[in-house]
Amino acid sequence: MKGDRVEIVVDAGGDGTRTYEVTASRAGRRVEIATRRGVVEVTEVTRTGTPVRTARFMSSRVLALVEHPVSTERGESA
Repeated sequence: MKGDRVEIVVDAGGDGTRTYEVTASRAGRRVEIATRRGVVEVTEVTRTGTPVRTARFMSSRVLALVEHPVSTERGESA
């Protein structure tokens, strides 16, 4: 959903840490996370599953991965 976002905190060696953010920028898009062979992939995908943007990080360097889903209020009756 638009507004979903994921923050990735990465160890940058001598520079300390760096923070990256991947956000679902349009309606109908979502952010997916996958870990494969020592690599963490954070991808913004469309409704049909087509990747729009992908960020890849070495899993040994990732310090934190924080998901911020959009809060949906379901107080309305259908």
